[in-house]
Amino acid sequence: MTLTKLVLLITVIALALTLLLVFVLKKQKRTWVSFLQNWAGVLFIISGWVKAIDPMGTAFKMEEYFAEFQAALEPTWFSFLAKSFPWFAEHSIGFSVFMIVLEIVLGFALIIGWKPRLTSWLFFLIVIFFLALTGFTFLTGYVPSNNTFFEFSAWGPWVKEQMRVTDCGCFGDFLVLDPRTSFFKDVVLTVPALIFLFQHKNFHQLLTGPIRHIITVVSAVGLTLFSMNNYLWNLPSSDFRPFKEGVNVYQQRNAEIEAMSSRQITGYRLTNKSSAKVVELPYEQYMANLANYPKSDWSAEQILSEPAIKPTKISDFALYDENGDEITEEVLANPDYSFMIVSYKLAAEEHTHQVTVQDTVMQVDTVLEGDSIRLVTSYRVTPKEVTEVSYEWDRTLLTNYARLKPFIEAAQAAGKSIYVVAGGASLEKRDAFRQAVGVRIPFYEADDILLKTIIRSNPGLVLMKEGVILKKWHINHIPGFAEVEKNWMQQ
Repeated sequence: MTLTKLVLLITVIALALTLLLVFVLKKQKRTWVSFLQNWAGVLFIISGWVKAIDPMGTAFKMEEYFAEFQAALEPTWFSFLAKSFPWFAEHSIGFSVFMIVLEIVLGFALIIGWKPRLTSWLFFLIVIFFLALTGFTFLTGYVPSNNTFFEFSAWGPWVKEQMRVTDCGCFGDFLVLDPRTSFFKDVVLTVPALIFLFQHKNFHQLLTGPIRHIITVVSAVGLTLFSMNNYLWNLPSSDFRPFKEGVNVYQQRNAEIEAMSSRQITGYRLTNKSSAKVVELPYEQYMANLANYPKSDWSAEQILSEPAIKPTKISDFALYDENGDEITEEVLANPDYSFMIVSYKLAAEEHTHQVTVQDTVMQVDTVLEGDSIRLVTSYRVTPKEVTEVSYEWDRTLLTNYARLKPFIEAAQAAGKSIYVVAGGASLEKRDAFRQAVGVRIPFYEADDILLKTIIRSNPGLVLMKEGVILKKWHINHIPGFAEVEKNWMQQ
């Protein structure tokens, strides 16, 4: 699905609803206003629905935005506001569900004409909110990576790679839009948003007032439960992410990496070191005029062709063992069934304290005995202050691993490879957690964002064979090992 196709689909549905309204129900006041109601309503329903399928994905995206807002505000006079964003990030899933439900309910409200004045204002405010998010990210394309947003004097030419958030999350993983495209989409949406503020008296209204209230309330409650079901109790009902069941991660990763390495140099982006002037030249023209752009005055950046295969998060799939060595090839090429327990966060409160340990120092002295020299080794024990870290583990996480323990032991007894992949956790933290839960399996490391993309459960279980994802389970629905062996390990 592309944005163009989606807009056409929305337009066709909105046109059909408007024709039904005009020729059958005869409820319109101004046909063009009714069409805008239907068009914006259908857009919000579709946009919200694909996010309601995976509200945790939207929560992760909001965490990215909150982190960038915090970084942008910390060096300014508004640094006091930056302190609030960690709290927002901590409650991002709640904000995610609220925004998703509000978006879809507003879509229904527009189509049925529920409380026109209130609906028009809510629609306007949410569009402005979306515009601020995507506008901020789009504008960071003008900000060099080593500068902050409000250092306006450092702004330069717009560069896509400088944008702080790579996609807006407006349609979840169903349709990935870069923030620039999404920003202009939201600019367009401000047109009907402003029109609704002045034309809400001409909104069409379907059914009776009480029925419209019932539809709004029931849809809000139902959508809240549906969204919670898709992260709290189950995995998303549809998987739009690259790590869906049936995907051969091994082959896809190799293909994407090969496509990226095979890109051709199509030109150069030249930046004058003194004036900051930027010039883009095709490859042949640059090579023919090298003398005009000496390295002492110009810095050159390659412009590469688009890869034959669009890269996904699969390109970033990389696992590291306890020694820090990459074991990606070994894991993905495993010809047997293997189980990956994904924990993108080992949640814990960390406490540091000073302890005294006995430090043994070896000292070697030389002793002259006649014409020869003899080495004399001595040991000295002295007290030494060191900092130790202790962890107060999240109770839910400990409970979830206690539920996993029988499965782990059964898989080990059957001779199957089973391991944990933890995101952003040091070796010391992983060892401490392994001791806390009492399991004897490898604890590998990977990027936490990668792990969040693989499965929306912390922890979650993934069955793989020869790099193919055969099955994924939410922690609440992990079956017994015997059932897994019978139903999914007979290929």
